[in-house]
Amino acid sequence: MARMGTLAARAEQLLGRSVVATAPVPGGDTCTATRRRLSDGRSALMTTRPHSPPGFFAVEARGLGWLAEAHGAPVPEVLAVDDDCLVVAWVETGRATGEAAEQLGRDLARTHAAGAARLGADTDGFIGSAPLPNTSADTWPDFYATCRVEPYLRVAVERQAIEPADVAAVNALLDRLGELAGPAEPVARLHGDLWAGNLLWSATDTVHVVDPAAHGGHRETDLAMLALFGAPHLDRVLEAYDEAAPLADGWRARVPLHQLHPLLVHAARFGGSYGARAGSAARAALEPRAHG
Repeated sequence: MARMGTLAARAEQLLGRSVVATAPVPGGDTCTATRRRLSDGRSALMTTRPHSPPGFFAVEARGLGWLAEAHGAPVPEVLAVDDDCLVVAWVETGRATGEAAEQLGRDLARTHAAGAARLGADTDGFIGSAPLPNTSADTWPDFYATCRVEPYLRVAVERQAIEPADVAAVNALLDRLGELAGPAEPVARLHGDLWAGNLLWSATDTVHVVDPAAHGGHRETDLAMLALFGAPHLDRVLEAYDEAAPLADGWRARVPLHQLHPLLVHAARFGGSYGARAGSAARAALEPRAHG
């Protein structure tokens, strides 16, 4: 209770408003979230993380602001940020509908089309609680190899979270990444960690995106991440996206390639079956016809 009172006082200090009610928000393995009802009638979501790495919340706030500038997929408004917390406007959640899914597809197309000045970002970031290198590269295959696949493959190997045969499959994919990546595309403005848990299906029949690992990259990355752990009405999201911004031929065959990075992140962080899944994704990307 003492900590809850301390956090309420912190929210009041940052927002310049009294907190009249507080309630915990379930979910999340990285941060603690609470809903704050404010004296002006609004509600805010406050996320905290004890001993957060330097810049953790500042990076997230910048990412949300950058995505908001695209006027595409809506994001919660950032109300305040400090070293140990982030406060955003509360989004009242609703149910997942097909209409909202189609709107998400169109909104994502606009976000991606807003583009980015470079691959990566001006600073390194985070994906969940894991560091995310954002050093730029001349081409997307080079960026994907050096900043997305190789760092997490090394950690997974060090932690014995991936078998040698699966390591070999990932390395074989890296050797052919240039030919398997598809046609070159403009740098897209990406959410960067767009799994189903980072979608807020709102009461206004729209979908807000949260907890970004925002950077400039390949637009197929966000779509492949949506498919990795399953998202409601995914087919309608993809159909609406493809209608608004047609995808390059062969994009479905490249889904496993784009899923390789998040699978290796999970292997490095959690172990379990994720190393084997990363190897399977690499083999599917190498032989897309044999894997459907």
